[in-house]
Amino acid sequence: MQRACEVAVVGGGPVGLALAVELGRRGISTIVVERHRALHRIPKGQNLSRRTLEHFYFWGIVDELRAARLLPPGYPIGGIVAYGDLLGEYWFAHLNHAVAADMWFQANDRLPQYLMEQVLRRRIADFPNVTALFGWRAEAIEDGENAVNVVIVDEDGAERQVIRADYVAGCDGARSMVREHLGVDRGGDDFDQRMVLAVFRSRELHESLKRFPERTTYRVMKPEAKGYWHFFGRVDVGEGWFFHAPVPNDTTPENYDFHGLIQRVAGFPFKAEFEHVGFWDLRIAVASRYQRGRVFIAGDAAHTHPPYGGYGLNSGLEDVTNLGWKLAARLQGWGGDALLASYTEERQPIFAETGAAIAEGIRRDGAFLERYSPERDRAEFEQAWTDWQASLGSRQESYEPHYEGSSVVCGPPNATCSIYGRHVPAARPGHHLAPRLLSSGRNVFEELSPGFTLLAFGAGDRSVRAFHGAAEEARVPLKVIADTYEEPRSAYGSKLVLVRPDQYVVWAGDEAPRDAAAVLRRAAGLTS
Repeated sequence: MQRACEVAVVGGGPVGLALAVELGRRGISTIVVERHRALHRIPKGQNLSRRTLEHFYFWGIVDELRAARLLPPGYPIGGIVAYGDLLGEYWFAHLNHAVAADMWFQANDRLPQYLMEQVLRRRIADFPNVTALFGWRAEAIEDGENAVNVVIVDEDGAERQVIRADYVAGCDGARSMVREHLGVDRGGDDFDQRMVLAVFRSRELHESLKRFPERTTYRVMKPEAKGYWHFFGRVDVGEGWFFHAPVPNDTTPENYDFHGLIQRVAGFPFKAEFEHVGFWDLRIAVASRYQRGRVFIAGDAAHTHPPYGGYGLNSGLEDVTNLGWKLAARLQGWGGDALLASYTEERQPIFAETGAAIAEGIRRDGAFLERYSPERDRAEFEQAWTDWQASLGSRQESYEPHYEGSSVVCGPPNATCSIYGRHVPAARPGHHLAPRLLSSGRNVFEELSPGFTLLAFGAGDRSVRAFHGAAEEARVPLKVIADTYEEPRSAYGSKLVLVRPDQYVVWAGDEAPRDAAAVLRRAAGLTS
């Protein structure tokens, strides 16, 4: 049997499902192949950024996602960092994503990945152009000049089918068959360290941590741990916990005292009922490219790293938001091959730098623990502890992924795509648009188009007409949002701002450029 679609998505975890939603809302016929019928109830990938919640807003399910959370409304999402153990003298509290909150249209949230997947699975059922094949796995990919065949087999191995697609997206995890098919190499850091993920229930632990302000994670910096994380995370408020820590490389579920481990890290005895014990390797791997021909990779298939800071899942969802509109543009005839090529150009350096920053952080923490000790020199340690705490905030402030160096953005000369930048409201090419109120009382984000949007705030009619004509000439979808150039809109610093479908700025100025058509064609990848 042969099926046909415009995009075949291999892997129906959160990243693959999200891509199916992004394509589904844009009218692209999509087939998702996922070998698991049921969801694994392991509470990973919980920390969702403000940017990720923007995606759910545009997918039409942000309220449903928030309703699925296990934490009470308004529960503080952040962490406690303690030295030695959770009874130690030295600790501090912080909030996640507390920097530049007005730069995003949504607040961050927290819930287990399997609950997010439930929301996404329900959403793809709303699209008649999206088909989900749960209980099937991709066995082979056959490249063609004008299409790609994906050979799939059912869970019993009794039936095979072929999906013929214009494009294939591999969202099939760290051991990606699609990436292996592409022959893409991966670089990064391997710490040669086995880590445990334990899930357990303990009311006693919850009660014992009331010495701290309410938070969702509790990280312990242990001097002997070389900077590797020991941390507890809440699944709910009361009993549910997960726990990550380094263990000997030959550890198995049967040969190690995990209850003793969590008590040593906590610093006190408590009862615990374990529900799951699994392992992962402390390594960072980033693919050198995310595309070959008609085949792409995204999420863990393209990049993996320790679950530090919540970058993995959030980055995967950003991958498919970037890729989804570009595939739709190409299939609908208003985007070129250069637009598809910009997916690797924009996303690969972002995670390469993110992975490098995570590795640097692990080594920096290890060096701190080796260098400073309250037993050796209390005053020196206390000063270093204060400075280290302050440095966490400065690193958060400098994390601002952008695409200034993209070939489909009118960025500054010699710019690069990078995670390092500044959070400012000004509309800058390659940077995420900051939400601002219109004089109607609605937010700019509530009016943005699924295609390109021109913000025209106090701009002349001639400039607006120039973009209108350019859009008609290039057959690029364009919506104009007109308003006055007053606060808070004047914070954009330009009267005209061209925004692409993923809410990143392409171009900004007070008057139309000399060749508005060239700007739009560049943004749509229609130039060679």
